[in-house]
Amino acid sequence: MLTGQEYLESLKDGRAVYLNGEKIEDVTEHPAYRNSARSIARMYDALHDPEMGKILTTETEYGDRTHKFFKTPKSAQDLLESRDAIAQWARLSYGFMGRTPDYKASFTAHLDAYSTYYQGFENSAKAWYKKATKDVPFINHTIINPQVDRSKPLHENKDVFVRAVKERDDGIVVSGAKMVGTAAALTHYNFVSNYGPMDLGDGDKSHALIFFVPMNAPGVKMISRQSYELQAAATGSPYDYPLSSRFDENDAVIVLDDVFIPWEDVLTYKNVDITNNFFVQTGFFNRFTFHGCTRFAVKLDFMAGLLLKATEASGTKQFRGVQANIGEVLALRNMFWGLSTAMATDPEFGMNGVAIPNGFYANSYRVLAPMTWVRVKNIFEQVVAGGLIQLPSSAKDFLSPELRPYLDKYYRGSGIDAEERVKLMKMIWDAIGTEFGGRHELYEVNYAGNHENIRLEALKHAEGTGAANQFKSFVDTALADYDLHGWTNSVWQASDQKVPVK
Repeated sequence: MLTGQEYLESLKDGRAVYLNGEKIEDVTEHPAYRNSARSIARMYDALHDPEMGKILTTETEYGDRTHKFFKTPKSAQDLLESRDAIAQWARLSYGFMGRTPDYKASFTAHLDAYSTYYQGFENSAKAWYKKATKDVPFINHTIINPQVDRSKPLHENKDVFVRAVKERDDGIVVSGAKMVGTAAALTHYNFVSNYGPMDLGDGDKSHALIFFVPMNAPGVKMISRQSYELQAAATGSPYDYPLSSRFDENDAVIVLDDVFIPWEDVLTYKNVDITNNFFVQTGFFNRFTFHGCTRFAVKLDFMAGLLLKATEASGTKQFRGVQANIGEVLALRNMFWGLSTAMATDPEFGMNGVAIPNGFYANSYRVLAPMTWVRVKNIFEQVVAGGLIQLPSSAKDFLSPELRPYLDKYYRGSGIDAEERVKLMKMIWDAIGTEFGGRHELYEVNYAGNHENIRLEALKHAEGTGAANQFKSFVDTALADYDLHGWTNSVWQASDQKVPVK
């Protein structure tokens, strides 16, 4: 397992990262990425901490130490310990970094047990499991294609899909682009797959791929969105932007321009069935939602604390309506911890005895989390309200001898001085109101799929598992208790006598 310093050094590998028209020479030192890189480094250091390491790490089948979520789970207890390890790492970013290195363990932890699923590439799957558990690498994840003209048939947009453009004895050459590579500039590898289309026209299945590619491979280019960390540094201080200045997982479009992928880094090639079904058939769906639900629960812990402190600072905590809203946030927080626990303690079992987080609760998380984040944000806007706007422009205002007396007088709260009250409110605003906060709303709303698909798949899961039929049979049992002539169930037949009306 890497240490924090080793992680930072590993990013100095000549990768091609672009921001504002500039190729970034060193993401660990550039003001657009350096604090976020250090936030990840802190997580790697936690693996080696004597106390946190007890929660975070375990021994692999090969005798190496690894993060618990990276190891194949065989029991509910394994899943519960993995859940606690996920939560421990998530607390280091207060739940605001969603694609930390353990996220992709949702996939890699099953590669050994499910190696036969990747027909023809079984050895690649086993080798990547061993590599992931030993090194705990940071792998980003890109499956979605760029949003070009969706009104056109797939074959007319063929040039944007990541696809094999050449096959060699030692591997394949791929070209195309992928979105959205969350935190891509800070990762070691890009996981690439396609999901959806059966072919690109005329039976072309060159897009049906699953592979890993190093971020510094020749031809890999990352085009970053604007950096909220950079904006925070340019316009304020950590006091003004305490979250965006250190937890910005810069999203990127990843361009693959004739990139060579050796066979050992390929998991499937021209196999549509595998690329379209590995999500569900290998347990990845259950595991990434397990990770997401746990991280989201940690985030709600933090938001609940912010709301409690904000209402205390404004002197509104005793108001009935405010208390009702706080109670709602706490109930939502409890629900997601409950879902996370249930996913672990009521597992399904897959190939080779693998314990898989419960799919019913996984689908529930997918549907409920987007609505919950929007609701929690709305509660802050209604309860804290104008307090989020009644803020000085920056920390510099407090350092002004001319302004400080006014700030101390007019910006103070209930039992809290102006400096501490503004500090709290600026953190809330960074969580929900800044560009960073807006991105987080978009992230949580779309984290596990579009708003219709997450609901449709909850239905399909119920139908596919037989649960939907069980629910209907339950109703049929009740309907069978009576007919036009009265009770058919002997339990109530004795009472089926006419009662005279007086």
